[in-house]
Amino acid sequence: MKKILIFWLMCLVGFSQTTESFKQANDLYNSGYYKEAINQYDSILESNQHSAELYFNLANCYYKLNEIGPSIFYYEKALQLAPDDTEILNNLGYAQKMTIDAIQEVPEGGVSKLLNRTLNSLSVDGWATRSVGLVFLFVALFLGYYLSQSETKKRLFFISSSVVLILLFISLSLLFKKDNFDKSTHPAIVFAKETEVRAEPNLRAETSFTLHEGTKVLVIEDYNADWSKIKLLNGETGWISSSELKAL
Repeated sequence: MKKILIFWLMCLVGFSQTTESFKQANDLYNSGYYKEAINQYDSILESNQHSAELYFNLANCYYKLNEIGPSIFYYEKALQLAPDDTEILNNLGYAQKMTIDAIQEVPEGGVSKLLNRTLNSLSVDGWATRSVGLVFLFVALFLGYYLSQSETKKRLFFISSSVVLILLFISLSLLFKKDNFDKSTHPAIVFAKETEVRAEPNLRAETSFTLHEGTKVLVIEDYNADWSKIKLLNGETGWISSSELKAL
């Protein structure tokens, strides 16, 4: 019992210290001491405390210092925790306007667009939760079919369970597709002021194109921990030094 009380006391003390540190960081930001505020926010992150508000405030500090790469990185981190926050989306938009690279996304076909929108409407955990819910619903409907004495009810339960079973297979296929997609593609932000993207993972390879700070890319492959193969929104691919990227 004493150990439990000590544990909860330590948690309360840690929470109190984090709250105080966050307040101090906000005060520094409001006073225009952006670098000092960044150091304070970083100390909170080092204590393994994360929140959309923390990332958002950290991004604002870097934006005020005209450090576009870190500002976009932390706005994106904030969006991962609060994807529908309009203030974060607006500020991210302002930061993206300060980037040099203007990359136009390749327009998707109707079916592909619908599939991607459906796939990304839920996280892997979300699709897993939906699949489990459909399993329980299918079992309940199947039991209703098995135990029902009325032919009308049996028919109704059979049709309903069949529909749910089809939805379950669709949900499972989307779950595995989303899981494979998340494992094979990792978003990252370019932190180098300017970097050359090469056709192969070595410095002697031909330069395919040039990227600048703040550009968002998808990492689709790693090579010897030194090189990352990236893909842009317009479909272009190439190799970039891993040290010039920061994964989200």
